[in-house]
Amino acid sequence: MRLCDAIPAPGSNRRKSRVGRGHSAGQGKTSGRGMRGQNCRSGGGVRPGFEGGQIPLYMRLPKLHGFELVNQKVRTIVNLKQLVDLPAGSEVTIATLLRAGILTTSKGGLRVLGEGDVTVALNVTATYFTESARAKIEAAGGTCTVEE
Repeated sequence: MRLCDAIPAPGSNRRKSRVGRGHSAGQGKTSGRGMRGQNCRSGGGVRPGFEGGQIPLYMRLPKLHGFELVNQKVRTIVNLKQLVDLPAGSEVTIATLLRAGILTTSKGGLRVLGEGDVTVALNVTATYFTESARAKIEAAGGTCTVEE
């Protein structure tokens, strides 16, 4: 099947009704717009979604990307692959990572994710560790300390 073969079935499209052509045509005089008001005037009408000054439905509903959490916990995220260049036995906290230039800002607690590998023993203090991150740090001889 090609695009030129796609045609509507016979009788499925009706001719557009021509309004304002007299009473015998069925839509004479006011052309189905009524007597007075904003919608009967030429160029009249309101935009789609307008509700006469009331807050429209599309503004009353929450936005598309889901509901925002009211008391959402914000964490600073760091992956293990970012800690590769640190010397063995060093303390890893938000403050030391900021000084080392690994992090640029600190929002909330530190969240350590397990992407990458650690070859040296590090003493990491964070609010959250993923299971893989904890396993890799402890396998390299380091320690994981959870702070609140």
